[in-house]
Amino acid sequence: MNIKRNAALGIALAGSLALMAVPASQAQTTKSVALMFDLTGRGDKSFNDAAAAGLDKAKAEFTALKTTESVPSGADGDRAERLKTVLADKAGAVICVGFLWSPDCSKGAAANPTVYFASIDDSLSYQDGDNKGKPIPNSAGYSFAANEGSYLVGYAAALKSKSGKVGFIGGVEIDLIKSFEAGFEAGAKAAKKTIKITQKYATQPPDFTGFTDVPKGKAIAAAMYKSGIDVIYVAAGSTGNGAFIAAKESGKKPGQIFAIGVDSDQYQTISQANGRDYILTSMLKKVDVATYNFIKAYNAGTPITGSQNLDLKAGGVDFSKTNTKLLDAKTIAKVNKVKADIIAGKIVVPTTPTRA
Repeated sequence: MNIKRNAALGIALAGSLALMAVPASQAQTTKSVALMFDLTGRGDKSFNDAAAAGLDKAKAEFTALKTTESVPSGADGDRAERLKTVLADKAGAVICVGFLWSPDCSKGAAANPTVYFASIDDSLSYQDGDNKGKPIPNSAGYSFAANEGSYLVGYAAALKSKSGKVGFIGGVEIDLIKSFEAGFEAGAKAAKKTIKITQKYATQPPDFTGFTDVPKGKAIAAAMYKSGIDVIYVAAGSTGNGAFIAAKESGKKPGQIFAIGVDSDQYQTISQANGRDYILTSMLKKVDVATYNFIKAYNAGTPITGSQNLDLKAGGVDFSKTNTKLLDAKTIAKVNKVKADIIAGKIVVPTTPTRA
C-alpha cells in the first residue's frame, strides 16, 4: 500500500537531496547490489532481518555478486549521503527497505536511469519537473497485503483468547501500520463477535522511534497483559520485541497468555530467554522473497520493474505454524479456511480500522 510521503508523514528534508548521476567512467564491470536497511538494520528479528535473509540467500547462490549494506542513522538521518556513497561505488541495483527511503531513493533512481531500484513498502516516483508524481521506469515498488495476513493472525488470536480481550501494538500510527491493525481487528471480530480489541501506538509521526524502542514496547505490552488482555499482536519493528519480553516476565505460562509476531517467523528468530515460547504465530510478510527475487532477476539480466503487489494469493503474506505447542491443528485448519476464502474473494479485508 503506498504512503503519502513528506506532507502526510511530516518528514522535513533539510537542504537539497539532489543525487548526482554516476559518471559514465564509473560504469560497473561486476554486478553489484546495495541493500539500504530501514531503522536498526540487521538484528531487529523482524522487518530488516527478513530483507537480510533475502540478500544472504542471493549472496550464497550468486557468488560473483558484490553486495553492500547500509543503515541510516535515524528517521531523517544521513540517507542521501549513504545513497550517494553506494551509487559512487558502482551499485547496479539498490534495494530501499521501508518507506522512509522513498524521497531519497526516488531522486537517486531518477538521476541514475541505468541503475535498478527496488522500494520495499512503497513505490518511487519523480519528485520534480514535468514527470512529477509519475513512476520511475527503472524501479520496482513492492507492496504487501499486510491487512490480509493480519486478518489471519487476528482470527487465530480470537480463537485462542480465553479472556475475550486482545491487543494490538503498532510502532507509529501511519496508514501502513493501521492496515495491520485493520486486518487484525477484522479477523478477530470474524472469529468471535464479542471480542474486545485494544490498540496502542508507541509514537505518532513524525517521531519514528516507535519502531526501535524495545523498552516502550515492553511497557505497553505489560500494561495490556495486566489489564486482562491475553493475546497481543505487534507490528512495531524491534519495539515489538518488548512484548515478548513482557510475556516472559508476566509470571504467566505460555498458553495462559500469547504474543503474535510480525514480518519474520519470530518464533524462529527470538530467543527463549526473550519470550519465544509465548509466540502463538507471526504474520509473515515475505520481504525476504521480494528481496531475493529482485536480486535474482537483476543478476540474470532481466530486472523487475513496476508495481509488485504481493497479497495472499501471490504468496506475499501468510501466518506461521512453527509453534505447535501453542498453535494446535484445529486452529490452523480454521485459519486456513478463512485464508482460502480471502484468496477466493469471498472475504474482502479492510485496510482501515473501525475501532468500534
